[in-house]
Amino acid sequence: MTLANKTAFILLCVLIVFTTLLYGTVHQPIIAVFYILTALMLILWAVGAYRSGTINITPNLIPFSILAAAVYGLIQVIPFGSINAVAGVADVPRTISADPFATQVSAFHFLALFIFLAVAMALIDSAGRLRRLVAVITIFGFAYAFFAILQGVLSPDRIYGIYEPSSGASPFGSFVNRHNFAAFIEMAIALPLGLLFAGAVGRDKRLLYVTAIALMGVALLLSGSRGGLVAFFAQVVLLVILTVRSRQRSNKLVVIALAGVLIAAIVGGSFFVGGETSLSRVVDTAASKDITTDRTHIWSVTLGVIANNLPFGAGLGAFGVAYTPYDSHSGLERVEQAHNDYLQVVSDAGIPGILIGLAFLLLIWNTGRKAIRTKNFVRRGIAFGALAGIFAILVHSIFDFVLHTTAISVMFLTLVALLAASSNEYDDDIDIEGHSKHRREGKRRSPGKVAAFER
Repeated sequence: MTLANKTAFILLCVLIVFTTLLYGTVHQPIIAVFYILTALMLILWAVGAYRSGTINITPNLIPFSILAAAVYGLIQVIPFGSINAVAGVADVPRTISADPFATQVSAFHFLALFIFLAVAMALIDSAGRLRRLVAVITIFGFAYAFFAILQGVLSPDRIYGIYEPSSGASPFGSFVNRHNFAAFIEMAIALPLGLLFAGAVGRDKRLLYVTAIALMGVALLLSGSRGGLVAFFAQVVLLVILTVRSRQRSNKLVVIALAGVLIAAIVGGSFFVGGETSLSRVVDTAASKDITTDRTHIWSVTLGVIANNLPFGAGLGAFGVAYTPYDSHSGLERVEQAHNDYLQVVSDAGIPGILIGLAFLLLIWNTGRKAIRTKNFVRRGIAFGALAGIFAILVHSIFDFVLHTTAISVMFLTLVALLAASSNEYDDDIDIEGHSKHRREGKRRSPGKVAAFER
């Protein structure tokens, strides 16, 4: 393993922390830095492959569904003919996209995410790296949740005590939007939950895992995100279903009891830290009169956008422009997202978007089904957690647009990479006691994942 390859893996870990701490990476200068670091990670991986004489390639097709979205975005900005003069400007190119520039930006972003996921899958090439990445996410999630709780008590309106978002924003942690914080914690908490439910945690470490899970759960509940709360309960239910299927009756009761105790501890802890306001925020959001967050109205208008832009969609990232002509309100408050990623996929990309999205979900399902069947306790626990975190975001996306935030999409794709890697077998596999688990002899990496080339 070369220095360049090791540096690329470290950069993968850094990107998860970097994109989260810098306000979720929603500002253009920070997004540009994310692109540069992703390109650097790709270069380092390529240099490491060249110097070692071996290139890691994954047969998993999930990254290519993201690439397909980028390609379709570029197709949407291809000019075909021109439209009538607009405001005295003639020969305006006619494109599928209602906002060609926004669609080009979105296509480039999808390309960066494709590179990130493909390289991440290639870099997680051993059980040691798999465990280290999970440890980084768990430790960071614990520390980040602790910071968010302190900030919520001491300085709820300012991020880091310095940056005050615009009026109407609801910051929590380093995110301007509390729903994004909840989405990140949903994924961070899923990994230790999966390991704990799968019985992959040694007795000497169980208290540490329970503490980390409880603190992250309290932070999630204190954020006041309804979608986050629903998604968290959904992932706990999924974990219970996954773990009880292969256990004896007595152990099934233990798992169900564990889930109940954790939820009770999280709810009790949130009341201890935040008092009655812990859950009142959730109720307050239901009574919001803000036009830009009135989901019922937005969804009804989005259906009109879909109906008038089939079969090809209004253009990736063009929702704000496409939405306005169909808005029955005054239009003074611009709506940029549909607050439902499934509706927005159809609105932005039409039937091709539906097909790409279904392919993406089907590939994740097939990967997850293979991963959760592994006999290794640790990798099965990681697979449980990664799948539960992915499921939580898919549930949360019904109510919010969390995947449009770079930090959330980076973490989500990291879980996808962990899910794919957990289905492979490695020479350095360990069980909960640290004993070697050689399922196949003489194979440093899983079949079909490594190809050698001559320099």
